[in-house]
Amino acid sequence: MNSFKRHWGLWLTAALLFILFVSSSMTYKEQTTVPLLERLLQSEPFKPFLSTIHFDYAGETQSVAKVGYFKFVEFFIRKGAHVTIFFLMGLGLTQGTFMYQKNRWLHWPLVTLSCTGIAAFDEFHQMLTGGRTPLFQDVMLDTVAAAIAVTVMWGCLWRKRR
Repeated sequence: MNSFKRHWGLWLTAALLFILFVSSSMTYKEQTTVPLLERLLQSEPFKPFLSTIHFDYAGETQSVAKVGYFKFVEFFIRKGAHVTIFFLMGLGLTQGTFMYQKNRWLHWPLVTLSCTGIAAFDEFHQMLTGGRTPLFQDVMLDTVAAAIAVTVMWGCLWRKRR
């Protein structure tokens, strides 16, 4: 048990890699949450507010008017999943590798670049899966989430060591 507590970050990272692989192996049709959202959000809560939001993401306009209420909500759920998974991956990799890094100044960029590489491979895997669209913007979103997590965890670990 002591070994698990000591290496929880690596276990978390392994679990997240498994989740990423499984989810990237699914087609959009297998993975969509639109039917669930249609059942759960029949009354379309916050639609007046959400209808005022519109922006471009990966060259496509995202708005309730353009894609519909449920796909617009699903867009935020999907991007939230990207941010959450890579934030947790940044935390896990930082915690799991911090004690092994001799050159502490290299730790932050190496872990952040590792997360970027994982994000790129995840998007490549999606390219090989039918009905999925790999996006460079998703890699950048994942990288920012991981970099923030690495910074937070690195600061906590650095302060704990002192």
